[in-house]
Amino acid sequence: MLSGGAYSCRRAHQSKEIHSMVRSQGWYGGDGRDPYIHRAWMRRGVPDHAFDGRPQIAIANTASDLTPCNMHLNEVAEYVKQGVWEAGGVPVNVPMVSLGETLVKPTAMLWRNLAAMATEEMLRANPIDAAVLLGGCDKTIPALLMGAASVDIPAVVLPGGPMLNGYFRGERMGCGTGVWQLSEEVRAGTLSEAEFEATDKKMIRSKGHCNTMGTASTMGLMAEALGMTIPGVAGTPAADSRLLEAAHASGRLAVELALEDRRISQVITKESFHNAIVALAGIGGSTNAVVHLLAIAGRLGIDLTLEDFDRIGGQVPLLVNLQPAGAYLMEDLFRAGGFLAVLDQLTDLLDPAAQTVTGRPLTDYLGGNQVWDSGVITLRDDPLQDDAGIAVLHGNLAPRGAIIKPAAATPELLVHTGRAVVFDSIEDAHARLDDPDLDVDADSVLVLRGCGPKGYPGMPEVGNMPIPQKLLKQGVRDMVRISDGRMSGTAYGTVVLHVAPEAAAGGPLSLVQDGDLISLDVPNRRLELLVDGAELAGRTAAQREVDGFATADRGWQKLYIEHVQGADTGADLDFLVGSSGSVVTRESH
Repeated sequence: MLSGGAYSCRRAHQSKEIHSMVRSQGWYGGDGRDPYIHRAWMRRGVPDHAFDGRPQIAIANTASDLTPCNMHLNEVAEYVKQGVWEAGGVPVNVPMVSLGETLVKPTAMLWRNLAAMATEEMLRANPIDAAVLLGGCDKTIPALLMGAASVDIPAVVLPGGPMLNGYFRGERMGCGTGVWQLSEEVRAGTLSEAEFEATDKKMIRSKGHCNTMGTASTMGLMAEALGMTIPGVAGTPAADSRLLEAAHASGRLAVELALEDRRISQVITKESFHNAIVALAGIGGSTNAVVHLLAIAGRLGIDLTLEDFDRIGGQVPLLVNLQPAGAYLMEDLFRAGGFLAVLDQLTDLLDPAAQTVTGRPLTDYLGGNQVWDSGVITLRDDPLQDDAGIAVLHGNLAPRGAIIKPAAATPELLVHTGRAVVFDSIEDAHARLDDPDLDVDADSVLVLRGCGPKGYPGMPEVGNMPIPQKLLKQGVRDMVRISDGRMSGTAYGTVVLHVAPEAAAGGPLSLVQDGDLISLDVPNRRLELLVDGAELAGRTAAQREVDGFATADRGWQKLYIEHVQGADTGADLDFLVGSSGSVVTRESH
């Protein structure tokens, strides 16, 4: 993984001519009061030569005791530091906003843009020449990449890695996916509450993020597909000592990146996103990757659209047999050959022009990565599914698009027409879904609105709403569900997500009424409300629906609601799209 001349690192003391060029010398270099202040307050036991032009490497660290998936990143950071020192750089630990999916209310997505903005401002404001971006849980890697891309300094991503496999009754149990599966069995009466409660320690048994192909695992692999990790690192389990080896190597590489001024914009290009979309389909990755990749592209000024996901990924085969679309977990993927073994199967679909942080093209690392377990990584000539990419739907119900993950859906429901059963908020759904008098059957289409970026606010992971209890007891385990919200990457089902425009922005979803017929046709990429256009034009959103939309008088939520863009462009804030660069023109004293 880290051998074979993947990269070479120059020691910083070899060239004072290069040293004088590093960005941090704008703080530490020269004589006078201001450089004196910058150096003096950073002494604290640091030797004099720390300020002679050696690259200052930020470890952008999202460790937090309230982000359980990232708790171990302080340990990882120590190994990054060792690598930086060894290569002649100076490491500085820089805590960043940390977002954990399991605790943060109302949704971690509400603060992804805040975390990105904080990352951008702190990397720009401080004497930093390059950064190692330590993330794990869903929003942390996207936020770090968005922020660092807007500053456009050299950077390398080090994903925190998935937790070890969970087991229940002798079978693999994936975190997240197991929650959705088992909680439905409790509601169906086939599993006791006590048995369900007893599974938590069996499901979560080590450090690391979700071990399914959820958003955290997906975004770690997307970072590698974009060229932003040392190839072969993403997907390394958090408990595996090779992650610490990779941390050391990433610290060394960061010094090289600083000395060569190899910036993010030189690594992530349109070709990089092509490869990420191919990889997203091949691994059966999370639908949430769509909004994150769109947002990262927006920060770099790269023209990426929803249609690119369908055009590039629509015909890519599913090769990775991982939950929620399959049977295995991330530890198994690593054992079976890892992400590079998957990409080896897809080499002909990749763009060879795409680069990596090592200075070499991604395809340079392909060609000899063995698949050791074809049950986990299926071979190209015998895929799990032929056309596995994210499907982008259009129609009068989603004028700016909606998405569905066919790999996680029930094939028989991918072409379906049914009566709408409408919920105006997630609270409305929770209150009425299990009402025995609810007018719903297995052919109904459950519609949940008011859950988009503006409406919630933050676009929560509620699109995979539970199946009504009376249908669960009849044996129903999937139905067509439609929402302007998201769903967890660990979730599954025939769920149409990210409907744009969202209801709170005046999208047609706000006009759907109980009993309306809705047609889903995934092969033809259509999502249609079968209501006469004249009748639809005469409808307005019900007051109870409007009353459920988010409002805020102050603070981040107010700023967010007023400036967030739609899911179809990445749900970034309008004034954060693009970059401001790394230049700071004024002194602090």
